[in-house]
Amino acid sequence: MEREEPSSIIIRMPNWLGDVVMATPVIEAVRNRWPRAHICVMISKSLAPLLERDPHINEIFAFSKPKGFLRRLEDAQILEKLREGNYDLGILLTNSFSSAWWFYRGGVQKTIGFGRRWLLNKSVALPKNYKNQHLVHSYLQLLQPLGIPFKEKAPQLFLTRQEQSLAVERIRGLGGGLVIGMNPGAAFGPAKCWPAEKFRALTKKLLEKEKVLLLFFGEQSASPLIDGIIKGIPSRVVNLAGKTHLREFMAMVGACNLFITNDSGPMHVAAALQVPLIALFGSTSDVMTGPYKFGRVIHKRVSCSPCFLRECPLDFKCMQEIAVEDVTKIVEALNVGGI
Repeated sequence: MEREEPSSIIIRMPNWLGDVVMATPVIEAVRNRWPRAHICVMISKSLAPLLERDPHINEIFAFSKPKGFLRRLEDAQILEKLREGNYDLGILLTNSFSSAWWFYRGGVQKTIGFGRRWLLNKSVALPKNYKNQHLVHSYLQLLQPLGIPFKEKAPQLFLTRQEQSLAVERIRGLGGGLVIGMNPGAAFGPAKCWPAEKFRALTKKLLEKEKVLLLFFGEQSASPLIDGIIKGIPSRVVNLAGKTHLREFMAMVGACNLFITNDSGPMHVAAALQVPLIALFGSTSDVMTGPYKFGRVIHKRVSCSPCFLRECPLDFKCMQEIAVEDVTKIVEALNVGGI
């Protein structure tokens, strides 16, 4: 691929919360390579707030995926935006056909991505060892044909001081103390989730310390799960599922003293904000998608793990073998706030 100096670059970000976080080092690497270029990130409207304060970005193109009877109109609006941008370079961090097709029809002059050879100027094969390396590395390796050498960099998210202050005030209003965030859900499916009864037992154990405040996070759909976990536990436990928008969620996670979570998007948010965390893994690979260079992982590595299934067809041994004591031992070892 020719190494001309692009003046206008568009980066198509991934479609999942955690993947967007893991792809943020790409944005910084591109900015460092072309400091004067106009960098636009194309991202799902629901995830766009994640990147609002990223200093490496000039513009955010937040879009909704075309569907239903408005599909043609929305598709035309996306193409119009791409054509107006007159982009010299497009970087695709998704494997979807639609993203490559948009760039092709939208007149992006040079495109690079994984696969889809006939739609791209430069098609890059997935690294041969991609299953044995972190996704952060795989994303960064895509940039090498552009003359951007691989340089290890951790994901980063950015909060304003005002956002941080408001989060601290909100937590103070909930009771304050030593704040532990809990994330018992996962968007991909139940196979990634530590059993609810274990989260409940852990909740009771952590609350033996009088100064502890537990904040449960999740989407609105996780609220019934959390209600079941905290049922009958009247104080120092708050269900915030569905009660924060994305940047409020980021700020409140950033204000936690500790975050305990399944493998999920919120796990990557906590890691990017460098919040001490404990991540529980079972059906997925912490080698590929674990918290990058930050946090502690519990993964029993049973013979069938990682299977990457949404639901366990067997005895859910990978998660059942993680004991409450396994988590509390790490909590004590971290000595966060003197727990």
